[in-house]
Amino acid sequence: MECNEVIALSRQEHKPLQVNPIKHSQPMGAALAFCGIRNCLPLMHAAQGCASYTKVFFTRHFNEPIPLYSTSVTDITAVLDGGDYSILLSIENITQKNKFAPELIGLHTTGLTETKGDDIRGVGMHIEIPYCYVNTPDFEGGMESGWALTAKALIDQHTKPQSHVRPNKILLLPHVSMSPLEVEKLKALCESFGFETCALPDLSSSMDGFFGEQQGKLAQGGIGIDEIEVLGNCGTVISVGSSMRIAAEALLAKNPRISHLHFDHLMGLKMSDNFIGALMEKRQIAPSPSVKRWRGRLQDAMLDTHFMIGSSRFVITGEPDMCVGIAELLQSVGGTIAAVVSTVYSPVLEIIEAERVFVGDLEDAKTYFKDADLVISNFHAERILHSNGEYHAGLLLRGFPNYEELGNQLRSDQLYEGGTCFLFEVANKLREVKHHG
Repeated sequence: MECNEVIALSRQEHKPLQVNPIKHSQPMGAALAFCGIRNCLPLMHAAQGCASYTKVFFTRHFNEPIPLYSTSVTDITAVLDGGDYSILLSIENITQKNKFAPELIGLHTTGLTETKGDDIRGVGMHIEIPYCYVNTPDFEGGMESGWALTAKALIDQHTKPQSHVRPNKILLLPHVSMSPLEVEKLKALCESFGFETCALPDLSSSMDGFFGEQQGKLAQGGIGIDEIEVLGNCGTVISVGSSMRIAAEALLAKNPRISHLHFDHLMGLKMSDNFIGALMEKRQIAPSPSVKRWRGRLQDAMLDTHFMIGSSRFVITGEPDMCVGIAELLQSVGGTIAAVVSTVYSPVLEIIEAERVFVGDLEDAKTYFKDADLVISNFHAERILHSNGEYHAGLLLRGFPNYEELGNQLRSDQLYEGGTCFLFEVANKLREVKHHG
């Protein structure tokens, strides 16, 4: 596929609405990002229904209580209120009613309040609690960009400029489709090389399914605002996913001495080798025996699954940063990518080698389901595939939302170990589809 083909398809307005959309809004990405900040109060500047839907969406996906609040804008206040009153009153009511003091207020907008033009930056002068604002209108971008914009805003507004670095300190910037366990494993790998490691946002200790006390009122675990303030002394920032480049650039503006390593994804042998090779170069030490063992297991898994995956056709839908990793891993063992249907346009789509790559919805994607052996998509594809006998393709659930399965927060497809498990899961699903119908 040529690059100009994906650009043309991605920007084409081929119909006036989305049917069975796979795209989710920017405010949803921002809300999830603020859940990765310790003792944060995520506050959506929107009508109550917007926050309620987002809360239910993540509650069902993670099977956890979600700390999310709303300014409860109505049609009347949208016209008469300048924005300050509803925001300040909401913060006062929430904190007094629940008797807690958040370490951070995370305010993000929606299409209604963006169209209204509220000054969410100026209202911060009247808030005594540390405050972060981010503009995330529904009418542009998607969940991936909302997450990335929030990470950038946290660095822009709270990280202090520095003139020196700590060489052994690393900041990881994971993209939105990475699970809490995947972030945890990336941090653990960096720490095994002797690095002090932070992640922003950090869902590994806030949305990881750990049973704790007083869940649901504030974001539990995650990175603290005090840690965000001193990120300017990191020796290295590692961005995973094309969407996270803007957050890395924001940190480099705080201290140009920071080195930046970027990876479009960390799935499969090649990208895992590049990532671990970069850590080895910085520390001049070899990885642990466990890492080497998992590399060999991935190589063996690639051999074991080659015949099943190499004779199969796939359709992938989801956020761009997730799609590129899955596509490259499947292709590394001979899989044929019939179509990649992305939620939004991203430059990373141009590097995907597939028969078709475009921005669309599940109505567009189902055109390619007939000739596919396996569809990798979210929960909403299940209704299409299983509604009648028209499609024989199997379904592997990935991305948001997944209401069908438990343990989404503890699934890992990254690095050698995750790639090994992913290939076996794909091959077993294909065997079930081809041999058992």
